[in-house]
Amino acid sequence: MPEKLSVVIITFNEEDNIERCLKSVEGLADEIVVLDSFSTDKTESVCKSFGVKFYRQKFKGYIEQKNDVLKYASNNWVLSLDADEVLSNTLFTEIKKTMENPDADVYGFNRLNNYCGKWIRHSGWYPDKKLRLWKKEKGKWGGINPHDKLMTEKDAVIKYLKGDLLHYSYKTIDEHIAQINKFSTIAAIEAHKNGKKSNVTTILIRSFWKFVRNYFLKSGFLDGYYGFIVCSLTGWETFVKYVKLKELNSYEKK
Repeated sequence: MPEKLSVVIITFNEEDNIERCLKSVEGLADEIVVLDSFSTDKTESVCKSFGVKFYRQKFKGYIEQKNDVLKYASNNWVLSLDADEVLSNTLFTEIKKTMENPDADVYGFNRLNNYCGKWIRHSGWYPDKKLRLWKKEKGKWGGINPHDKLMTEKDAVIKYLKGDLLHYSYKTIDEHIAQINKFSTIAAIEAHKNGKKSNVTTILIRSFWKFVRNYFLKSGFLDGYYGFIVCSLTGWETFVKYVKLKELNSYEKK
């Protein structure tokens, strides 16, 4: 008997993305569980049209939400997706085959990001390995908000599957810039809570190095115009995060 699989997703105002995500797991998921943060758009109605188990709670943080949705999953195996992600055909087949006879506790795969209509295959954005399929008792979400990471048990056997997780990240550059402002604030606050410090030297070196690493060492130039934009804005995100952290450090001294 194949293992039963719960697909778990957290949402907030994802009406433009969620249908594509849900369609990609049809025929694979034994149940789909969505934990929503009180969306004001059509997210709920779209989800319910697919027969998902739909729950709501106030947003606590990306890590917290992703751990909380696991509580509603009734199966031992879970696949965690973001609303703007889709399984490629190859990955769908690999997961289905794996669930027939799992030979590991945790599975990962590459994530391929779509940026303004272009697939970014370098720029530090690919292969972007993610651990997303696991036995519930073998892992939980950790890391530092907003960048969650699956933390596995020491004895967990990890393997990687063929195929890509397709991530429709940003439709416009404006959208990316808005997200940078949001995420850099969250990251700066979390870093401040953990006692991290920032100064002018840190700000300059870390942001410049991020661009150089991604554009030159990670071959961002091969992604053309959008590769340059991605690498530049990734460096800018680092710059803004450490500027905000320095500001928080200054407030604390005052």
